[in-house]
Amino acid sequence: MQEQSRRLAEPLRWGRREKTVMAVLLSVVALALLGMIAYGLSSGAPARADCVSVSFPNTLGASEVKGCGAKAQTICASGAYRGVSEELRKQCTKAGFAYREPR
Repeated sequence: MQEQSRRLAEPLRWGRREKTVMAVLLSVVALALLGMIAYGLSSGAPARADCVSVSFPNTLGASEVKGCGAKAQTICASGAYRGVSEELRKQCTKAGFAYREPR
């Protein structure tokens, strides 16, 4: 009983094996974290210059008009979006498409 009481009262001592295991574990975690950061920074598609994206309020919340390439050109030429004409004009000009005023 006295031996157990003495053992419980003393702080734990880390030997060479425990220190090595913890160093390896922390190294693996650090390498995994660095790998995830590198993947996050290098993945993903670059932004396209021929895209149009405009958000506007609607009866059920917000709506969005977006498209790239031929779809964006159709959106810009349609003249169908009255409430967001200024924002849409900016996006179409930036993408290089002709903008048609809504009627």
